[in-house]
Amino acid sequence: MIPIEERFPRPSVMGVVNVTPDSFSDGGVHFDPDLAAAAARRMAAEGAAIVDVGGESTRPGSEGVSADEELRRVVPVLERLQADVPVSIDTAKADVARRALALGAEMVNDVTALRGDPELAGVVADAGAYLCLMHMQGTPRTMQEDPRYDDVVAEVAAFLEERLAFAVAQGIPENRICLDPGIGFGKTLELIRRLDVLAGIGRPVLVGFSRKSTLRRLGATDLVSASVAAAVAAYERGAAILRVHDVAAHVDALAVAKAFA
Repeated sequence: MIPIEERFPRPSVMGVVNVTPDSFSDGGVHFDPDLAAAAARRMAAEGAAIVDVGGESTRPGSEGVSADEELRRVVPVLERLQADVPVSIDTAKADVARRALALGAEMVNDVTALRGDPELAGVVADAGAYLCLMHMQGTPRTMQEDPRYDDVVAEVAAFLEERLAFAVAQGIPENRICLDPGIGFGKTLELIRRLDVLAGIGRPVLVGFSRKSTLRRLGATDLVSASVAAAVAAYERGAAILRVHDVAAHVDALAVAKAFA
């Protein structure tokens, strides 16, 4: 497998397909597997380098679901997409990742950074898959309850460096790993302003600002336009992969931003 930097050159777009009834932006929209698969194909046609399929919401306050329920949601979608669309599986569960990788997924996007399931690292290593490690303070249920940082950038960077070292020690090659600071997961905008610090770790940085309520606190009324602006700002500060709901708008904006770089 080629290094992740070559597989996802800056800027690359990751589309989002949540096969859930309760995700913060598109919950219920893609709960039907045919609709989810059609959305993934559309995103790939619009220029997404990969589509992130998830069956468990991580919105603030969300409750977890069992591995069986998560599999029930995502497997029918993955079965419809085999060989058609490059897929990432958004999961923290080894059983879900194992099945998704067997069905053709090439990346595991883990919001727990390999803390949620002790078997997940081995599944990723054995499959030779790409891996995204994300920072999150607490759990999806608690992450927005008065998060506190002395220096949010330094603390997120230290966490991601530690989890990267752990992943490598578990047999996952460093050149298959990217890092996600977890924008919106109890963080401040300081992470974007100083994204170069995280890029300095030496691994590609994935940023997911798309449609998040943080944008409304900045005065945005149109979340699509605001998401595009945030993605361009993140790219200009070093982000490699932008995780988005509205693929076409982001692909166009990032192409123009790259032309001016």
